Amino acid sequence: MRVAGLSFVLFGCAAYAAWTTLERSVETITAFAYGLTFLWVGWRLAGKRNQYRLLGLILVARGVFNLANGMDLVPTAFEVWFIWSFVIKASSMLCLIHAVQEKIQKRYTRAIDSLSKGFLVYDRNGRIRSANESCARLLGAPGVKQLLGTRIVDWLPSVGRRGVAAHFQRFADAARYPHVETVVVDVGGRALPLELIASPHYERGQLHCMMLVMDITERKNNDDLLQRAANFDSVTGLLNRHGLSGRLAAALAQARAEGSGCAVLFVDIDKFKRVNDSFGHGAGDQLLIQMAQLLRGMARDGDLLARFGGDEFIVVLQDLPLADVAAAATARGQQILRALNNGFQLSPQLITVSASIGVACYPGDGGDADALTRNADIAMHDVKKSGRGELRFFDPAMSAYARDALVIDGALRGAIQAGELSLVYQPIVDAASGGMDKAEALLRWHSASLGAIGPDRFIPVAEDSGLIIELGAWVLDEACRQLAGWRDSLPQLVVSINVSARQLLDPAFIGLVERALSANGLAPGRLELELTERVLISDGAQVRDALGRLRALGVSLSLDDFGTGYSSLSYLTQFQINTLKIDRAFVTDMVDSPRSNALVATIIAMGKSLGLQLVAEGVETAGQARALEAMGCHYLQGYHISRPVGAAALPLFARRDGAATVTAAAPAVLL
Repeated sequence: MRVAGLSFVLFGCAAYAAWTTLERSVETITAFAYGLTFLWVGWRLAGKRNQYRLLGLILVARGVFNLANGMDLVPTAFEVWFIWSFVIKASSMLCLIHAVQEKIQKRYTRAIDSLSKGFLVYDRNGRIRSANESCARLLGAPGVKQLLGTRIVDWLPSVGRRGVAAHFQRFADAARYPHVETVVVDVGGRALPLELIASPHYERGQLHCMMLVMDITERKNNDDLLQRAANFDSVTGLLNRHGLSGRLAAALAQARAEGSGCAVLFVDIDKFKRVNDSFGHGAGDQLLIQMAQLLRGMARDGDLLARFGGDEFIVVLQDLPLADVAAAATARGQQILRALNNGFQLSPQLITVSASIGVACYPGDGGDADALTRNADIAMHDVKKSGRGELRFFDPAMSAYARDALVIDGALRGAIQAGELSLVYQPIVDAASGGMDKAEALLRWHSASLGAIGPDRFIPVAEDSGLIIELGAWVLDEACRQLAGWRDSLPQLVVSINVSARQLLDPAFIGLVERALSANGLAPGRLELELTERVLISDGAQVRDALGRLRALGVSLSLDDFGTGYSSLSYLTQFQINTLKIDRAFVTDMVDSPRSNALVATIIAMGKSLGLQLVAEGVETAGQARALEAMGCHYLQGYHISRPVGAAALPLFARRDGAATVTAAAPAVLL
């Protein structure tokens, strides 16, 4: 209604003006037109309840003045004064507005120039309307002036005309504003990575695109460092386990597509811990670095090299003909083993090490990276168990053993606390008198979940996992406790226990022996420690030191399975051994084989000449017992004498009527 009323009033005023001014000058008509316009605009503004209401009232007053002037209601003198006043005021206001706008523009320019990031605004045509110095520098322009008026695609080809249109389309759709990464070449010719962030911006009611241009060189460098740390070993520079996984998966995918083969060699440096312990971790790192250099020197194009962890390395031979995979793996593995014979210079020492290598081939030994690596690892550990320094291919039977070992390891960890372990004792008798002077303590395990597990199954697992130290300590304490319990019934009995390399080299082992003897009130001579050649070759200097301390303590030392190794004779001169145990393999064949008979006789004669006691293992017949006695062997041990028996049965064996003869029947209680 108010609009209709106002329209009626304005129409009436216009009609009156037309009727009264048909013969008036153009100036009068113009005054009426201005007056009506000011009235209309002022009325519209005054009717809104906002910050422009006062301006609307002023425009209404101005419109009334123009209409009054057009109807000659304003005195001429006042009109002249008003016109000159308006001209002066309008001129001054325009100058003031220009000054304010210029100041605002300078502040705006300084503000955007102070930004460390590049800043520009372009229109729908991609023409740059505003920019700062940082943007000019990042885009390689001589200055801001050279940017203004040009098209953004001239400086950022990666944006392109379609990119410009896409930005505005996203603004219209209220979609997430795009982030784009691109690379430009700066004035120095250097590739500069940039990130572009676009957002909408309105100028004079028109939609523009405002873009931040950021130099992300530092971020890219940091990303590269993080990427390298995530995928490469910091010591050797080779791929690490994570980096190998992705590269090997890609290699297998390519092999699958091309019908080619791959081989994974799992290389483990033997006795690497000895280097760290003897020369320090710095020397150990130098050895790892030189090992990596050695592997690089052998690598062909396309080979993958990785440090899998610790002293373990992976070599992947890819893109091989299926018929040549095994041959190529064997050739590379043997090349590595031969190169290790040259040693490594760890100033000032020259260190020679060996390595155990397990091999798994694609596609026969696994179809994915994890399976191949795992199977190569299993093959490598199979080498470790049989002596080290060799190359061996994966066999499915190894995997079954590994799974069995994993189950045994899990159950064995709680065996001591669960009371599942026990000791049995196998008598060792004097070959001439039949009297029992010694007994060997043997560990037995009856698992609540797995049943009875033989030592041949759980002892190697304990060796690999390190549990052998805990088991060995329990055996030592239990054997000494039981020996103290036989103080009255078997006052002269010597008990022997087996000692592994890990136990002997454990810094706490000597102290455990001292405490076990002291706690049970035993003379050191009543305890004998049985060692194998594998123990003696572990670390000559450390073994010699440990054995010297045990001898000083008064404990007897026995070399088990004599004759089955490679350097047994040298051990007799290096280490102060009390007893030699002739391996059962020679005793078994001595009656029927002249060679075995002569060998046993030679071992006995040599041992006696060195002042050593001799024990023959595996005596299973009366003929073997008589032959050994005739050769001068001191002690006999085997099923012909007695099977291992429980602690309660051992004194009964010692008191039996036939104890004086080695051909007597075995005791009733057998284990």
